[in-house]
Amino acid sequence: MEDVLGVYKRPRDPKRPVVGLDEKPVQLVADVREPLPATPGVVRRQDHEYKRNGTANVFCASEPLGNWRRLAVTDRRTRVDWAHFVRDLVDAPRYRDAEVIVLVQDQLNTHTPASLYEAFAPAEAKRVADRLEIHYTPKHGSWLNVAEVELSVLGKRLKERLGDRAALAGACAAFERERNRAGKGVDWQFTTEDARVKLKRLYPAIEVS
Repeated sequence: MEDVLGVYKRPRDPKRPVVGLDEKPVQLVADVREPLPATPGVVRRQDHEYKRNGTANVFCASEPLGNWRRLAVTDRRTRVDWAHFVRDLVDAPRYRDAEVIVLVQDQLNTHTPASLYEAFAPAEAKRVADRLEIHYTPKHGSWLNVAEVELSVLGKRLKERLGDRAALAGACAAFERERNRAGKGVDWQFTTEDARVKLKRLYPAIEVS
């Protein structure tokens, strides 16, 4: 925990940007009947019946001090899916001049450099891995990931039914553009000092004889 909190305390450095990465499943839900559009004095009406069309996965990378995020929608969240999202992040024009991306993520078994070697040839996998400095949140500590904050905001925005992956991708793209254009960031306030007081129970007890 203190490792991640120490990372968040670093000043912004374009050569070593701090980026949180997370993902979440989203239920795809389609209307059974076409909603009735709003008319003067009458709100838009939507039938209570709906059809479940499975789920899709949303990857999110969030640079809190840079007021920037990137989202991608995939069918699944396999090792290969993670690897491709990370490579796209490393190769993004925004990070062309960065020495490394300081990546904060949870301990899901797909979130490892080994996944890069499952997706790409060894030379390419090493190229991507060498651009990463990975820090893991502790077990049951996903709240320490700034990308989870961004996905929480996304979840509150997805009010309309989205029946397929294309509709979800469109909604995520609009969310990304809006938030980036507005310069929305994450002002992380919780520090190591706070943790030692408020989460004292998580630290080992030391007996002094």
